[in-house]
Amino acid sequence: MVTARNIVILTGAGISAESGLGTFRDKDGIWTKYPLEDLATPEGFQRNPQFVHGFYNDRREALKTARPHAGHEALATLEKEWCGRGNTFTLVTQNVDNLHEQAGSSSEHLIHMHGELLKIRCASCSVVMEHADPISTESICSSCDEAGYMRPHVVWFGEIPLGMDEIEAALTDVDVFVSVGTSGNVYPAAGFGQMARTMGARTVELNLEPSENAYVFDEALYGPASEIVPQWVDAFLSRSAD
Repeated sequence: MVTARNIVILTGAGISAESGLGTFRDKDGIWTKYPLEDLATPEGFQRNPQFVHGFYNDRREALKTARPHAGHEALATLEKEWCGRGNTFTLVTQNVDNLHEQAGSSSEHLIHMHGELLKIRCASCSVVMEHADPISTESICSSCDEAGYMRPHVVWFGEIPLGMDEIEAALTDVDVFVSVGTSGNVYPAAGFGQMARTMGARTVELNLEPSENAYVFDEALYGPASEIVPQWVDAFLSRSAD
């Protein structure tokens, strides 16, 4: 019997890879093809905003045909069943795609700590809005009517991740922490497992291969996310049944 009430799940690029969305740090990842300093920093955006817009416009277009797989669906099932038992569930994702939402995860329990690809924000008035189409330096903000200030609602290197207060609050009261498809070398997310373990939580890694911080996990299962995530969720719900 698993005596747990509060679950925190962290997902990274590895869970989206099987849906056709590229990872970043693998040998064939995005940062081996493009310099992150040019595409994922405020300074890069200032130097060449059109280049950055083009990159994110392409990713936004690719997202239109991406679909969740069994791993995403298993996490949505876990959320529904776990919360239905009166427990607490928090899903933190480093991914800017909407595959968790497509699979049925509730926005009430989902934190996009690195932003969302299908949203843009205005650097002039700070408004954030839903947006699925291309943007450019000529795009006009529908809130303040200013042109040239729109940017992807994505957290770049050197910027503070979103929802950190909510994430830290969840980690201080967590019983089970699960990391899915993460490299273990991007902070602050890479430190969540250790923080959860310090709080006495059982820590689980579900990944294609051991991450750089695999040593902080009490339990591990390796393989494609579409296979091992449903496998772990089924076993966990079975063990923790009332």
